[in-house]
Amino acid sequence: MARLSRYVIPGQPQHIIQRGNNRQLIFAADADYQFFRDALIEAAHKYGLAIHAYVWMTNHIHLLATPEKDDSISKVFQSVGRRYVQYFNHTYRRSGTLWEGRYRATVVDSERYLLSLMRYIEMNPVRARMVAQPGDYCWSSYAFNALGQRDSNSNWLAAHSEYLRLGQSADAREAAYRALFSAAIAGEDLAAIRESVHKGWALGDERFQAQIEALTLRRAASKGVGRPRKQNNRV
Repeated sequence: MARLSRYVIPGQPQHIIQRGNNRQLIFAADADYQFFRDALIEAAHKYGLAIHAYVWMTNHIHLLATPEKDDSISKVFQSVGRRYVQYFNHTYRRSGTLWEGRYRATVVDSERYLLSLMRYIEMNPVRARMVAQPGDYCWSSYAFNALGQRDSNSNWLAAHSEYLRLGQSADAREAAYRALFSAAIAGEDLAAIRESVHKGWALGDERFQAQIEALTLRRAASKGVGRPRKQNNRV
């Protein structure tokens, strides 16, 4: 089944993924992550994209971000993609494409799924068995959201309102956020997150999906019956 066209609603967060072509490496050294980070920060500020959570794996990236404008995401990824491919090809003396087509993105019901999606993104290195704890992986937003670390890897992130509701102070919010990681993401939520990515559906309940369809005049959910099927593949 063909993927649905992407849709963007300014002010509504989106889960964005981009992979290396044929799942090849897109980061081979710390300098690569740093160049990508700097290009992303510059483009996000220029085109209006607030980034709440991220993880950069060796062959793909995840972002949870809120666009200010209809074209915020597309302009950010055009800018970053062009600059990073030029850098990567020059650094490693290669040519040709680096990315697996265009990025994937799906709109997210922030009240229902935002915190689960943040955990899903930041747990990627643990699921991949690269580290034992999410705080052991330096190229993610966990240190910012859970530990309050403010450095070049995270001080450019924007806290979403759902995250801010976790507590009245930074310490309270960080403690509440860390506590969320003591339990696994519910299987139904995990399946919904993966289905939304692979099918291009809006990530939310039926009411949210109906609202997205009304706003965008595009199908935003499966028309089948029943809960999303469990996925064996990981993202």
